[in-house]
Amino acid sequence: MKHGNISVFVPHNGCPHQCSFCSQKSITGVHYQPTPDDVDNAVNAALSGRKLYDYEIAFFGGSFTAIDRDYMISLLKAAYKYVQNGTVTGIRLSTRPDAISREILEILKSYGVTAIELGAQSMCDDVLEKNMRGHTAADVVNASRLIKEYGFSLGLQMMTGLYGSSREKDICTAERIISLSPDTVRIYPTVTIRNTVLGRLFESGEYVPDTLAESVELCAFLLKLFMQNNIEVIRLGLHYSEELDRDMLSDNYHPAFRELCENKLFYDMFLEEAKRKNITGGDVAVTVSPCAVSKFVGQKRSNIINLSKLGYNIKIVQDVSLPAYRIKVIQCC
Repeated sequence: MKHGNISVFVPHNGCPHQCSFCSQKSITGVHYQPTPDDVDNAVNAALSGRKLYDYEIAFFGGSFTAIDRDYMISLLKAAYKYVQNGTVTGIRLSTRPDAISREILEILKSYGVTAIELGAQSMCDDVLEKNMRGHTAADVVNASRLIKEYGFSLGLQMMTGLYGSSREKDICTAERIISLSPDTVRIYPTVTIRNTVLGRLFESGEYVPDTLAESVELCAFLLKLFMQNNIEVIRLGLHYSEELDRDMLSDNYHPAFRELCENKLFYDMFLEEAKRKNITGGDVAVTVSPCAVSKFVGQKRSNIINLSKLGYNIKIVQDVSLPAYRIKVIQCC
């Protein structure tokens, strides 16, 4: 059975800093502070039909362990009873690297928390400082080690294209994240939102965001890098919301961002394999997993069209035994 999250957003509550890029209402579309009753309602809504997933209750918002302690425990208590009765498999939450301690982890352990995601965003201290994160790369390292020591599943979140960053610094961040051996990663290209510090820097011309094409090229590379190190990328790009669509200033957001990155990844894999086999054009059979056909074909058949322009006539063959992110390329006689 597939994994699913029953998401409860705790927007901006407890966060001691206003990061340069942050406008959580625009990003999540949520500004209401949930109550224990809201946890019950979320679980009941998710389970109202046939159970399709192994569910975790997920407290998202970025600073769960920095909120008022009694309020945090009230939400955990509301969720924990569903862990105890087997309705859900565990509790997942996201928080800041500098809001983790042994005391906090003892509390989380006692209430059935199974996975903790840290908003690392960058592993370069100068980038963290310029974007007013309020923590250092060392905080990410220390918190990650503690989380793994206590037996939690570790997730790390990174952002690309932040103010003061670069392609090289973003790749360095990914490599340092890999060195921490997280179980999962989320990658969020920076989206510039009005009424934020970053928005004002953008409007003044001081901050120039990555283009959509630049973000896709970089994140396709990072996706491959994490996969090569057996780290699952569980999210690529921000969720769509009407508020995000209304408030973003830059034009580098796409609601199907992961699909674009996967299309780019498969396109590059084909070219690498064709080069290795000295296949320069003509009729070519490409074998992929059935679940990867659309990834190889590309949005609106973009990969097929672009490869045709390079002289390749592609025939797709499906093989259920092939891993999802593998292809085979054979020159047809």
